[in-house]
Amino acid sequence: MAEVCDSADKQSGEDNVDAFGFLKKKDKGRSDIAEEVDAAHHSKGCTAAVSDPFRYKMDYPSIGTCVIINNKNFAKHTNMFTRNGTDVDASSALKTFSHLGYKTKVFTDQTVEQMLQLLLNVSKEDHSSRASFVCVLLSHGEEGQIYGTNGSVKIEKLTQPFKGNNCKSLVGKPKLFFIQACRGTALDDGANLETDSVDEQISERIPVEADFLYAYSTAPGYYSWRNTYNGSWFIQALCEMLERYSGKLELMQIMTRVNNKVALYFESSSNLPGFTGKKQIPCIVSMLTKDIYLPH
Repeated sequence: MAEVCDSADKQSGEDNVDAFGFLKKKDKGRSDIAEEVDAAHHSKGCTAAVSDPFRYKMDYPSIGTCVIINNKNFAKHTNMFTRNGTDVDASSALKTFSHLGYKTKVFTDQTVEQMLQLLLNVSKEDHSSRASFVCVLLSHGEEGQIYGTNGSVKIEKLTQPFKGNNCKSLVGKPKLFFIQACRGTALDDGANLETDSVDEQISERIPVEADFLYAYSTAPGYYSWRNTYNGSWFIQALCEMLERYSGKLELMQIMTRVNNKVALYFESSSNLPGFTGKKQIPCIVSMLTKDIYLPH
């Protein structure tokens, strides 16, 4: 049975969605109605990876860089409301990926142009001594796009600089994108669940799209929920599972546990009519070619 984790009282905050800002106050005298639809077994030792052709090499001098883009406030012309609770997500992600050993930086309220330039600059860095790259995107969104403070941009344009033909020093290394944003305006009503009591090659060619992981907070076409007090469901679950299972489980196993946590332990509680009792399931799109074990 699903657990309602977010009550409607002020202390625990309110659930909102990370999408279009078309919901407005119906009663100007009531401050309790949101003005937003910001539609809210241990593994083998590290030495095993050296001889395992199906496991990413992680024993580089550095595990890599983690860039967190935290967009909270938006220009008036975008009709996007303030993403209350996103600072909790940014803080949690910063803590978690820093614990994992990533050199982590948070960039707040970035325009589309700043986001593009920021990621382009990072892609041009020398990642030769780094095992991987991580990017966490926290913002409003719609299918295939995410918002800067002044408008939207295709997610593909943000990831393009890291493709194999553009960022040579990350070729063959995992590039992980965690995206907290809506992908549409559909609401998930949920459904009842009934349960019973090699040898290493010197040179090789790989697709430029290889070794990417896109972990979306929600399925295509759906809202993505964010609690104004505790942060988004997805980032809460992601950070918890990474902290608990890194060094013990492979990343895709961890992400399956993230899906399980979001699907079963969260249910919306909102002051907006028709927005209570809704569910959410993250969507993991993997082009990874090997297992990835993050350090504990």
